[in-house]
Amino acid sequence: MELLLVRHGLPERVENEDGRPADPPLSTEGHDQAARVGRWLESEAPGALYASPLRRAQETAAPLAGTLGLDVGIEAGIVELDHQSDYYIPLETLKAEDYERWQALIQRGELYAGVDMERFRRDVVDCIEALIAKHAGQRIAIFCHGGVINAWAGHVLGIADPFFLDVGYTGVSRFLAASSGERSVRSLNELAHLRDA
Repeated sequence: MELLLVRHGLPERVENEDGRPADPPLSTEGHDQAARVGRWLESEAPGALYASPLRRAQETAAPLAGTLGLDVGIEAGIVELDHQSDYYIPLETLKAEDYERWQALIQRGELYAGVDMERFRRDVVDCIEALIAKHAGQRIAIFCHGGVINAWAGHVLGIADPFFLDVGYTGVSRFLAASSGERSVRSLNELAHLRDA
């Protein structure tokens, strides 16, 4: 079977002063990206669509779901590792505005401070393996997050670094899952649908 992992589109910036977890919607640009990736994948007609519980993933799945007339299944096992954070600032915005903070998050690993990364990867892998078992012989699309895509791709490739792949907004990564248990990569981070944006 073929598995398409799609990162969400560009979200809005959210900083909650009351400590509530940030769950931003897509920005205007993010909605455009979602529409583009939906058109890109339409002809491939995945048999099932899944998304993380976070708004940005579900809103990215919506255009393709509407075109194909499919419901989007919500899977807690593919939620992003920082889903309890009270802020969401797109990393490229943070890098431009506060380089020191960006370095702390990325270079020194504070982005996932306090997160059990082994458990995170295990939860992602378990969730995706369950979806593979459920949809043997089909093509499915999973709308999720950069951390989730890194976790699954790292598992398949045997790479321990939790952020070895810089996944673009609505980047599509393709994997094959054989009934024998073999997992392989067909492509990583396809962005051709954004080329003229």
